[in-house]
Amino acid sequence: MIAVRKLPARYTPIVMPFVLSILMTAVVSVISTLRSLGATPAFIATWPGAWALSWLVAFPTLLLVLPLVGRIVVFLVASPAQPGR
Repeated sequence: MIAVRKLPARYTPIVMPFVLSILMTAVVSVISTLRSLGATPAFIATWPGAWALSWLVAFPTLLLVLPLVGRIVVFLVASPAQPGR
């Protein structure tokens, strides 16, 4: 088995939006590029640039809005019941 060295927990606020932005922009850019161009050779040539541009916008945006999103979620979602209360 290959041993993978993990990042310390303090990097979670950066790694989570990094991974989320990669996955979400990949899915959204594939869908919108396919819708625009269809499954053609132009799609293969165009999609990486479309994905890269959308990721460059999405990652810093997530870093900025994630604290606000967290506060909105706390406002909208009940806290789990604590045992003994």
